[in-house]
Amino acid sequence: MTTVPDAGPLDRPASSADGADLLRDERPALRRCVAGDLDEFANSYWGSRALLSHGPDLPAPYDDLFSLEAVDELLSRRGLRTPFLRIAKNGAVVGDGQFTGPAGVGAEIADQVRDDKVAALFADGHTVVLQALHRTWPALVDFSTQLAADAGHPVQINAYVTPAESQGFSAHYDVHDVFVLQVAGEKHWTVHEPVHVDPLRNQPWTDHARAVEAAARDKAPVIDEVLRPGDALYVPRGFLHSATALGGVSAHLTVGLHTLTRYLLVQELAALAADQPSLRTALPLGFDPGDPEQLAQLLPEVVDLFTQELRTATPDALAARLRRRTWSSNRPAPLPPLAHAASIASLAIGTTVRLRAGLRCRVVPGDPLVLQLPDRTITFPPTTTAAVTELTSGKDCKVGNLPNLDPADQLVLVRRLLTEAVVVAAAQ
Repeated sequence: MTTVPDAGPLDRPASSADGADLLRDERPALRRCVAGDLDEFANSYWGSRALLSHGPDLPAPYDDLFSLEAVDELLSRRGLRTPFLRIAKNGAVVGDGQFTGPAGVGAEIADQVRDDKVAALFADGHTVVLQALHRTWPALVDFSTQLAADAGHPVQINAYVTPAESQGFSAHYDVHDVFVLQVAGEKHWTVHEPVHVDPLRNQPWTDHARAVEAAARDKAPVIDEVLRPGDALYVPRGFLHSATALGGVSAHLTVGLHTLTRYLLVQELAALAADQPSLRTALPLGFDPGDPEQLAQLLPEVVDLFTQELRTATPDALAARLRRRTWSSNRPAPLPPLAHAASIASLAIGTTVRLRAGLRCRVVPGDPLVLQLPDRTITFPPTTTAAVTELTSGKDCKVGNLPNLDPADQLVLVRRLLTEAVVVAAAQ
C-alpha cells in the first residue's frame, strides 16, 4: 500500500508578504487533498502512483465544503435537473424517468428531480451521484476555482452518496485523475494498477472491460483501505478502483482533474497544419482511403509535408490555440451582476480592486499592450503597461496608487477592466 510520507508543516512561510504569493506558494486547495510535501507529490505521485492521506495529517475535515445536509438540500429544495443527478446500483445506472418529473405550476419543466422518488431508490440501496457540484454548491465553486489554479488542470466535482453496505459502481477506471475526499461515513476502497496506462478521454474503461474485471479479481491491490471522514485518496487516471459503503450512509467528493496531456499538444500541432495549403488539397478522384496500397502511394508525401510543418511550428502559435482550448475549461470565480454593476458605478480614487479569482490572463507588452483572456484579447496604450501588470498580478490594488498614470487615467483604466470583468472590487 502507498501511504503519505511524513507530513510536513502545514503553514510554511510564503516567499513574499503578498497575499497572492501566499496562495500560489501554499496551494491551499491542493494542500487539503494531499498531506506531506506537495513538491514530492508532484514529482513522485502525480499521474503515476495512488496515494492515501489520513485526516489527521491534513489541515481540516471537509464538512465546510459539503455534508449530508447539503445533499438533502440539493435534492429537495434547489430544483435540480438532469444531468446534475445520476443514480446507480451495482454498476447499473437508473433511467432518468425513474427519479424526475414535472416541476409544477409556474415552471414548465418536465425533468426536475423528484425528492420522493430519490428517497425510495436510496432506501432500496441505490447510490446517489450529484454531478457538477463545482457549478451548483457555493463552497465547492470556490474550492474548484482555487484547485484549478493550484494544479493547472481543469477541475470538476461530483458527490457519491451510498447507503450502508452498498456498492454503486464495480471496478473501473476514470479517464481523469481524481481526489476522493471522504465527507461522511466509511467506505472501503480497493485500487489496482492500470490495465491501460494513461487513458485518453476517448479510451473509456469499457474498451478494456474484460481486462479490468480480471485485474480487479486476480491481482493484488496497491491500496485496500477504509476511508473515514477527513481522509483523502489520490487515484491517477487509469488506476482501477471500486468502493463499498460500510456500516452507515457514506458520502465522498470525487474531485476530477481533467489532465492536460502531451497528446493535446500533438492534436493542436496537427490543427496548425491546416494553415499549410498543400495539406488541404483533395485526394485523387476515386481514391479509396481503406486501401493500403493506394495509401502507400500518398503517405510518404503527406508525412514529409506534415513533418516540415511541425518543424516550423512556433510556441506562440501553439500557445494561442491552447489558450482558446484550455483557459475556458473552468469558469473564474462567480461574478454577482448587480453588485458588480454597482462597483463600476461607484468607482473612485481610493477604491481597491483585484484580479477576478481563477481568471486566466497574460499581459503582452508592446504597442499596443495586449491583454490575452480565455475568449478574447483587449488592447491598451503602452503607457498602461506597469499599471495593467500590477492589476493582473493578483494583489490588491488601490486606484490612485497605480504606477505611471495620473489619477484620471487610472480611473479610465480600472473602469475598463471592471467592465470587462477582469478585475473586481476587493472585499473590504
